[in-house]
Amino acid sequence: MSAAPALTAPGLDGVAHAFFTRQGGVSTGVYASLNGGVGSSDAPDAVAENRRRMAARLGVEATHFLVPFQIHSAEAVVVSAPWAADARPRCDGLVTATPGVGLGVTGADCGVLLFADSKAGVIGACHAGWKGALSGIVESTVAGMTGLGASRGDIRAALGPTIRQPSYEVGPEFIAQFTAVDVDFARYFVASDRAGHARFDLPGFIARRIGEARVGAFADLALDTYADEARFFSYRRATHRKEPDYGRLVAGIALPL
Repeated sequence: MSAAPALTAPGLDGVAHAFFTRQGGVSTGVYASLNGGVGSSDAPDAVAENRRRMAARLGVEATHFLVPFQIHSAEAVVVSAPWAADARPRCDGLVTATPGVGLGVTGADCGVLLFADSKAGVIGACHAGWKGALSGIVESTVAGMTGLGASRGDIRAALGPTIRQPSYEVGPEFIAQFTAVDVDFARYFVASDRAGHARFDLPGFIARRIGEARVGAFADLALDTYADEARFFSYRRATHRKEPDYGRLVAGIALPL
């Protein structure tokens, strides 16, 4: 069975991890080719094969590559064993200290983050869209890891392909949700060409949250999902083109047996 190609982060050297692109799968059409989204309208068999290839890249059984039902929340849960296909937890972060278990999250513009404390043998993954980043998914994931014995100072985190500020225009209501929490959050917006609109720096905001979580090191791959169609799916790009659906990127991490 083929293993999917992927990007890696220097800060996570020594830990099996992957930021998968849209390349190396079997899906077709708007999903071409490595679509990992079970919530898409892609053929289920194609998505299952794509995820098998991802699991192979991480060195875990396909049944042990766990991806939650994401809800743009601040909820992170501890896992130690596979769940039934119809019993995926509704959350946006996963943590484990169990060898042979792989953790995954999906994204198609939102931030996908991987975490590892190699000394303690604890890993995590979270999906940080603007709602999750604002409400605390980064902090919840780190807290879940420390609950399993990780040390904040030993945790290494990496942000995969994410929509970047030049590609992320938002309206005044969006901006108001951030400044209502903290007026200092206005620094993550710059004016766009449209009156009352701005461009949001989601990766910069996530980096702030990482800093507030006091992890030992952070790496950002600095890749724009919207701008790089050859490698990445993008919800916003698909919406602007009025396409019927879009594929999902996956980031995964695993502890060796």
